[in-house]
Amino acid sequence: MRMHTHEVRIGDVTIGGTAPITVQSMCNTRTSDIDSTVKQIHKLEEAGCEIVRVAVPDMEAAKALGSIREKINVPLVADIHFDHRLAIASIENGVDKIRINPGNIGGSDRLKAVVRAAALRNVPIRVGVNSGSLEKELIAKYGGHVTAEGLVDSALDKARMIEEEGYGSIVISIKASDVMMCVRAHEIIRDRTEHPLHVGITEAGTSWAGNIKSSVGLGIILNEGIGDTIRVSLTGDPVEEVRSAWLILNTLGLRERRGIEVVSCPTCGRTEIDLVSLAGKVNELVKDEKYKNLNMKVACMGCVVNGPGEAREAELGICGGRREGLIIKKGKIIKKVPEERLLEEFKAELDKYIG
Repeated sequence: MRMHTHEVRIGDVTIGGTAPITVQSMCNTRTSDIDSTVKQIHKLEEAGCEIVRVAVPDMEAAKALGSIREKINVPLVADIHFDHRLAIASIENGVDKIRINPGNIGGSDRLKAVVRAAALRNVPIRVGVNSGSLEKELIAKYGGHVTAEGLVDSALDKARMIEEEGYGSIVISIKASDVMMCVRAHEIIRDRTEHPLHVGITEAGTSWAGNIKSSVGLGIILNEGIGDTIRVSLTGDPVEEVRSAWLILNTLGLRERRGIEVVSCPTCGRTEIDLVSLAGKVNELVKDEKYKNLNMKVACMGCVVNGPGEAREAELGICGGRREGLIIKKGKIIKKVPEERLLEEFKAELDKYIG
């Protein structure tokens, strides 16, 4: 059963309550470089990003937000640390949400000023707590090291600071690079707040390690009914974060499939075509923007043991044989072609789905 949270509106996107779990990412461009940032956001939009965040390290970046907001189609979140003036400037320049740590924004008076500015424009505040920045007193409280309990205490204390200013449009995130600590923190907080939760495994790593850690952590947390919006944090192209997030949600049955899902077999001694290369080419092929509105499964299988069955369950499939293969469409064999033409014939059939 999904955790009960209240709704928070971020631009034209709702998170929390009964709203679907949304996919987020963060630009790695310099925010003051408006053209580069907008270009990257457009790529993220095409991949399915529903909320995008940008870093605001200085006033030049804060002033760029208005121009960026005018040129994109998804809600824009400003990520601020240390300087409350950047948070206020970001709000004044039209962002849809801000991310701050109330503990490092510069004191209670400055926090009050940020909350007043946010409340005036109904801009939600995301309270972010990471294991790498947990307060010393909370580390000491729980035995001298970072714990899930400390993360939760820190997040709820910071949310309380905003609530005491009379503002309740809050999103909470508690992230750790330790996957099981992050899981435990979310299990603790689910019974202690009704604020929507932004879920992710922070500093997860490069594409290989980051995808594994994020899939394990998010899979457990989301499957327990916890979480309202997610980000897969990867060192690399943020477009890959979005693709990974969608696949996690699709796999858990939490969102309908978006785009083309490719299933392929692991290969074995029975495989008599170069399936590894072929599957890689199919995966790259289906990323083409012209296929972005096709919500379907395709299969790339290596031999006759499981190949025909798996391919029949897909909308369109390849089943390898001895230096040749079958093209299977909706469970029926439509072509037998030489290995070197399998990708070409597969593409020809796939193109028919877009008219």
